[in-house]
Amino acid sequence: MNEKLQEAIELVNTGEVEKGLTIVKKLVKDADDEQKLQIAELYFKWGFLDEAKALFSKLLRLYPNEGLLYIYLAEIAIDQDQEEEAIQLLEKIKKDDPAYLQSLVLMADMFQMQGLDEAAEQKLLQAKKLAPNEAIIDLGLGQFYASIGEYNKAIPFFEKLIEVNAELENTNVNLLLAEAYVHTGRFEDALECYAEGLKEQIELNSLFNFGFVAYQLERYELAIAKWNEVKVLDPDYIPVYLYMAKAYEQIGSLKESYETAEEGLKHDPDYKELLVFAAKMAMKLEKHEKVEDYLKKAIAIDPGYIEALTLLGSYYLFHEEYDEVVSLYEQAIEMDEYDPQFEWDLAEAKKQLDRYKDALNHYESAYTSFKENIQFLRDFAYFLLELGDRKRAKEMFVRILELDPSNSDIEEELLRLEEW
Repeated sequence: MNEKLQEAIELVNTGEVEKGLTIVKKLVKDADDEQKLQIAELYFKWGFLDEAKALFSKLLRLYPNEGLLYIYLAEIAIDQDQEEEAIQLLEKIKKDDPAYLQSLVLMADMFQMQGLDEAAEQKLLQAKKLAPNEAIIDLGLGQFYASIGEYNKAIPFFEKLIEVNAELENTNVNLLLAEAYVHTGRFEDALECYAEGLKEQIELNSLFNFGFVAYQLERYELAIAKWNEVKVLDPDYIPVYLYMAKAYEQIGSLKESYETAEEGLKHDPDYKELLVFAAKMAMKLEKHEKVEDYLKKAIAIDPGYIEALTLLGSYYLFHEEYDEVVSLYEQAIEMDEYDPQFEWDLAEAKKQLDRYKDALNHYESAYTSFKENIQFLRDFAYFLLELGDRKRAKEMFVRILELDPSNSDIEEELLRLEEW
């Protein structure tokens, strides 16, 4: 390579782009065709597409049968949103040209970007027929099928690449295969591929997914270990904290679970799902002063966050703060937020506040959603007894026995009602 051209490359690579480009522009004037190709490729690599296009076009006029030039010009056309021009260029490459296979793959990529999946598949299959053992074609087919959700079709292509130990630049086939295995429910196979793939290259999303698959297989210690690696590599990888906290909960390490949730909230105080999880752990650890704080923060972030609302409502009920229950839910309803659990909780709260008429209305509203819920039917039945409505209370008790014939307490209640 020309010494001046090498100097220009070093200048661009070290950030002195203008100086490097000045040298390149001077070199173009006296460059031979081979040097012009090198310069055009550098322009393309650096993103100076107009300059690259001008040089490639000049060379194409001199070498109209050189398929590689069509490839470069088509890639530039694609980058400049000129798909029709790209297709016209690629279709000019002859079948006996070494670049023909690459043209088929490039057309497949372009068709897929346009949503023409069937056309893309045909181009790739055509390439596969011409070069059945070409690794880049197997990779293209595997990635194509994975991208359209046909993972069972993708898997054999990825497996073949690993079997023949294909060398593919900037492609970790084990990680691609791991993702395909996950989507087809082959979790144990996915773990093996993640382990192999991450030996080649540490990739945060794949490392996180490795932990997630281990979690799904109830291998919680392994999940925690992998997620710890994620945290070390990137403490701001926020999703890891919630799932890691859940894993600790699964093995009974509530203190570590709560501390992990707190750690995550230091990095992202507005992570509403983590706020709710932290509240749950605080409840279990009897850190009562923290529960309300976490849940109120979650609701402030998302006033329609039903899980946070109902959890706070149940917290207030447990602590007999009935006015707070009513205030919480009625404010939510005014803001057009609603969940059937509101009705049940409001019924319980207003019953305790001696607002029986309102409580009855809430029980009636909740009945449709909870008529299969034994605890709800029990609460409603005893409330009806308080109101003196033995007939409807009996209906609730009968329904409970239909759901749970072995419930002896309810049988006794029915007997007492029959005696009255």
